[in-house]
Amino acid sequence: MGKREKKDSSRFQAGNFDESPLMMITQKITTLAFQVHDGMCRKQEELTDDQRRMAVHSTPSLLEYLSYNINFMSVLVGPCSSYKDYIEFIKGQHVQHRLKRVKDTSSQQNGWDKIPEPSPVMAVINKLLVCACCLLWFFIITKAFPITYNVDPQFISEASFFTRLAYGFISVQAARPKFYFAWTLADAIHNAAGYGVSGVNDRGEVSWDLISNVRIWKIETATSFKSFIDNWNIQTALWLKSVCYDRVPYYRMPLTFVLSAIWHGVYPGYYFTFITAIPVTLAARSVRRNFREYFLSSRQLKICYDVVTWAATQLTVCYTVMPFLLLAVEPTMQYYRSMYFHMHVISILVMILLPSKPSGFKPEIPARHSNNNVKKD
Repeated sequence: MGKREKKDSSRFQAGNFDESPLMMITQKITTLAFQVHDGMCRKQEELTDDQRRMAVHSTPSLLEYLSYNINFMSVLVGPCSSYKDYIEFIKGQHVQHRLKRVKDTSSQQNGWDKIPEPSPVMAVINKLLVCACCLLWFFIITKAFPITYNVDPQFISEASFFTRLAYGFISVQAARPKFYFAWTLADAIHNAAGYGVSGVNDRGEVSWDLISNVRIWKIETATSFKSFIDNWNIQTALWLKSVCYDRVPYYRMPLTFVLSAIWHGVYPGYYFTFITAIPVTLAARSVRRNFREYFLSSRQLKICYDVVTWAATQLTVCYTVMPFLLLAVEPTMQYYRSMYFHMHVISILVMILLPSKPSGFKPEIPARHSNNNVKKD
């Protein structure tokens, strides 16, 4: 790689984490503003269940407001959490409120205030080990497959389409651990402070994923674009849902993607990614609704369907997020031209040719941003 490639690569390695404090402050200010508005300016029957649960019914003091916005645990890379959850943690009520549904006879006899404080040691150790693996992956694998090589003129002119497709897949896979590292470390910091209890699982074990921002295994095995999004930057997805998706009357999904692009910053690559995600998401929904039911009749067909949709999802994600990593207009257009805009063309054709709601279609219940085996408050 020449000097230009090295310079561009170093810019990529910095990513958008340099703007993270401002991004987190934006999330928290808007989150609290809407929650105060829900609690003090709207009627309860107008609110959704989530809005009613998170509504703030009194004006926070200046100390509470500043503490929520700039506390040391989340000021750099987040994650953003609910104001009510944070205040319960500060007041020492977080664990009791989260574990009040534990069906333990002795605890019920002694009162919920007698529930022992769970230790976060194992949760923190596990997450630090994940961080160490991500760091090792970054130094060994990520640097060996720079994103900028996808737009290297010599590579584009000499490599075949499938070679470039394969390299794009590998380079994007190699780039993910830097995000895994930052989010998992932030989660571990919150857990070490005692914040993050979400409930208990069926075995009675305490779960420390209340403010987890990423589920690595579910991302790497995602078989749909929606499944990937649901497990990537989870708290930001919840923020976008609460401040935009649940509140706008029309064009919810496109407006939510546009807001996400604006929130990320001024790099054109962000806008390319989130605008591309709109037709991709619509096309993925249409394909799933029209074809999935035909592959559920046997285990073998279901496995084949999962393998094909996994490969399609991962390649689609690579194509969609490439501008997010390249950042600028020129390299983004170079990449999309070299790939013949194939995913844009396929998505538009799918939207035109397939019905959005086939006959007999029954809408699926949206997956919550939590583990299914965890009992929530």
